[in-house]
Amino acid sequence: MRKTDKKINPERQRTRYSKEFKLEAVRLLELGQKPATQLALELGLARNQLYKWQEQLRKTGEAAAFHGPGRRSLDELTEIERLRRELKKVTEERDILKKAAAYFAKELP
Repeated sequence: MRKTDKKINPERQRTRYSKEFKLEAVRLLELGQKPATQLALELGLARNQLYKWQEQLRKTGEAAAFHGPGRRSLDELTEIERLRRELKKVTEERDILKKAAAYFAKELP
């Protein structure tokens, strides 16, 4: 099944928030001076979005959190390419060993 390109509500635009806004929202959430629901209403977003941002910040740290859409950094790309090459090499070695094992198993009486 293929996802259609047709939007359900084409007039609705996705709201994008800056990294600074997200960091400040999470900081306010963690201060605990206001309930999350009230804070979300004041900021004009969904309460669960605050919790998602908080979780993302915890997982990745401030430097890597909320990098936004777009290309990955050069370091990430080179790491991915290195891992792909290594995976290809290891897969070839595994296939060779499988063939060798089958060949020697055939020779045994």
